[in-house]
Amino acid sequence: MEQGADMSKEAEWDKRFNIGVDSIDKAHRKLFSIVHRLITLSKDKTNGQWACAEGIKYFKNYAIQHFADEEAYMRSIGYSGYEMHKRLHDDMRDKTLPALEKDLTESDYSEESIHHFIGICVGWLTAHIIIEDRAIAGMISNKWKTDHTGADMEALENALSGTIHEIFRLPTQLVSEHYSGENFGKSMIIRLTYLSIDHEEVQIFMALEESLVLRAVSSILNIPLNKMDQLVMAIGKELAIQIAGQVAIRSDLALQYHLVNSHFMTAEQFRQAFYAGNFDYSLLFNTGRGYFAFVVSI
Repeated sequence: MEQGADMSKEAEWDKRFNIGVDSIDKAHRKLFSIVHRLITLSKDKTNGQWACAEGIKYFKNYAIQHFADEEAYMRSIGYSGYEMHKRLHDDMRDKTLPALEKDLTESDYSEESIHHFIGICVGWLTAHIIIEDRAIAGMISNKWKTDHTGADMEALENALSGTIHEIFRLPTQLVSEHYSGENFGKSMIIRLTYLSIDHEEVQIFMALEESLVLRAVSSILNIPLNKMDQLVMAIGKELAIQIAGQVAIRSDLALQYHLVNSHFMTAEQFRQAFYAGNFDYSLLFNTGRGYFAFVVSI
């Protein structure tokens, strides 16, 4: 997941984002305008940090107000997908934005944390508008098969948190329960395909920020590493397979499915898979040393 040029490109307004509801389209254009300004400010080595801090507060406040306005519109037209759509807003407002703000504060608005904020917000806006908001206008259907909440989601979150802690020796903070393929930095992306005894297919996508992979492999080999070479990629891939396996064991799925294929994906392939697919679970975590996404399609 490259940053920089890609992030600027995503932040540009594109007419395909219009859903045909003037008030919503205007708000979306405003949000993209704020993000574009943040990208420019993030490159300012003199006053960029302070300006970004103020800009991020403005973005958050504007986004939260937009969520409320959009929800009011959905209620006014009796939109059938309102409850799921509102949960996506709630997840962004109550989990993702606070987690990103925590990262910003603890790092004193470091360049890396600002890039995380911009990347995740740009990616979230892009996917949310193209898929969820266009569904309001009946242009497409929304992407979520089932909105898993309660015990199922908690069990998966605990399984992932425990596994990540054991393998990487790092704490985890849940950033989103409805991750939508947002850019959170250069990452190693892996797609795992499993089959059940009844030949039902399960796809698991994992995106691990390179800094997290390098730290893990460096620790395993007891060698300082700063480059994602073939050795690091090979070990990282096996770690991803082991993570999925441990999560399956903790979720009582280990005896039902077996791995039949695993391969790396580019950021663009991952993005396209996200826009085209429908997912049962899609979680994003921050370990403090890098972000980690875990996506399941059953």
